[in-house]
Amino acid sequence: MSDFDKNPFACTGSCESCTSDCSGDFQPDHPTVTLTLDDDSVIECAVLTIFPANGKEYIALLPLDENGENQDGEVYLYRYTENEGGQPMLENIESDEEYDIAADAFDEMLDAAQFEEMAGEDEEE
Repeated sequence: MSDFDKNPFACTGSCESCTSDCSGDFQPDHPTVTLTLDDDSVIECAVLTIFPANGKEYIALLPLDENGENQDGEVYLYRYTENEGGQPMLENIESDEEYDIAADAFDEMLDAAQFEEMAGEDEEE
């Protein structure tokens, strides 16, 4: 893995309610993590967020093509931990039950961010 920074926010493109320190200079390719898949292919992914669910932490990654873009909107979810040295570790989610818990928490977080963004737009009017 490379260029990994723990990034506990999901960038929606709206800086009004963002807690990031990117100062509006968010680059979709930063922070990123490089994954080596089971078939030994390598893929660069943007870190969307690290989030809790059912007492564990998970990470949502957006796979990027060679141009640093994501065409299909697919998101990868992994269990997230840190080793004793503070280095990030990703683990596959093995059970359907655990995956459903993580996916539901991620969806709820996206829904909440979208609701906050819409509420902010209503206040501006």
